[in-house]
Amino acid sequence: MRIGLLGTGPWARMAHAPALSGHDELEFAGVWGRRPEAAKELAERHGVRAYDDVDALFADVDAVAVALPPDVQAGLAARAARAGCHLLLDKPLAATVEQGRAVVEAADAADVASVVFFTARFQPEPEAWITEQAGVPGWFTGRAQWLGAVFSSESPFATPWRREKGALWDVGPHALSVLLPVLGDVRRVTAAAYGPRDTAHVVLDHTGGASSTLTLSLTAPPAAAGAAVELRGEAGVAVLPDSPDGAVPALKRAADALLTAARTGRPHACDAAFGLRVTEILTAADDLLNGGGR
Repeated sequence: MRIGLLGTGPWARMAHAPALSGHDELEFAGVWGRRPEAAKELAERHGVRAYDDVDALFADVDAVAVALPPDVQAGLAARAARAGCHLLLDKPLAATVEQGRAVVEAADAADVASVVFFTARFQPEPEAWITEQAGVPGWFTGRAQWLGAVFSSESPFATPWRREKGALWDVGPHALSVLLPVLGDVRRVTAAAYGPRDTAHVVLDHTGGASSTLTLSLTAPPAAAGAAVELRGEAGVAVLPDSPDGAVPALKRAADALLTAARTGRPHACDAAFGLRVTEILTAADDLLNGGGR
């Protein structure tokens, strides 16, 4: 599968480009970015072509990986799907429900595969734990803390879209990607903005009967940063395990999932439709945080 990369920022340089260039079943074909000079530099580093015209890249590849802000990703993903490209997307899928729905509709209409990269879903230990807990009945409640230090340290990820959207949209998708397959879809959302800067607290009522709470921040002290998920129910207590794998091996597994979905025609659990559902839940919480009502 020939694949192109859209984006040239820190995530593209640190994770996407190394994963694509190091994958045995992908041919990393080229890079497009909103800054042509950055696209040229990244392309030269990996021995591929830098594209000035994104449509020319779409025409030359079978798939695209996207490392761009969600509002930019959504428009280009729909455009790539209409050009017949399979989609390896980042979370969150889009900045609005309408944008996310457009991606899903374009992928469905073109019959292309899609995978949204939620890191824990492509790390062996967390994914095995999620699968195991999804088969356990009687969960009573779940608790997720996803705390980053992006705004309290010298982080290259303190990007404009994260400053605008905050932790809800950046790390909230990670928490939802773990909780939803275990506790079921969400039927009610409550949210409040208590704590420093972008810190958000979300309470979810799941269709399986359990509730869950999310504490999300990109403003945590560096020593307090980290992620934890705990489930409590009839079977006792279960805690999400850590994984020794970083982003690059996980992205390679996400690419494996895209290859499988493209070959078999069977959607992956983390496809664009799942990304849309996550976007819908985030939007509901965001409306509450910004006074839009339940």
